Amino acid sequence: MRLVLLGMPGAGKGTQAKLLVERLGLAYIGTGEFLRDAIARGTPTGKLVEPIMKAGRLVPDAIVNEVVAELLRGPNRPEKFVTDGYPRTYAQAEAFDALLRLEHLELNAVINLSISDDEVVRRLLARARQDDTEATIRQRLAEFHANNDALIDFYQKRGLLKTVPAVGEVEEIYANILRALGLLPEATKKSAT
Repeated sequence: MRLVLLGMPGAGKGTQAKLLVERLGLAYIGTGEFLRDAIARGTPTGKLVEPIMKAGRLVPDAIVNEVVAELLRGPNRPEKFVTDGYPRTYAQAEAFDALLRLEHLELNAVINLSISDDEVVRRLLARARQDDTEATIRQRLAEFHANNDALIDFYQKRGLLKTVPAVGEVEEIYANILRALGLLPEATKKSAT
């Protein structure tokens, strides 16, 4: 199974991706994590993207696309994976689509975790990561909304998009993702006893 998780920052993509990795045996492709690791290690890519990320802006498509392409072209490329935070723009989606075709890989589904802006701000401030301030969160949300409609349209036209509300308990959201993928039957209402 090859999946893309879409959703605003703080929608729970990372949490759900980790559950999918643990329970379905998928490899994790988290570009934000890859880029923060590159910053921590002081790599050339890390030095390039650090000021961009600290300012709350998105890393340019070409850099992010190359990070993903290196992974999928490499000798240890994952055959089954879930992406978290990639693609984030229409251009990234086109590049990813082209890369997958070249590598003879096909996506099974794109899960869009939907959530309100106010809930995103609340969640991100609560996790208190160094690069998360209300100003950088609002900047990221503005950029997210500027890109998201085209991205959603891109995957909807390919028949891959499945929207799942990102509210409720973690396990409930996970179960709803499995239902959207056809891996769990639809929830039935419990009768009162």
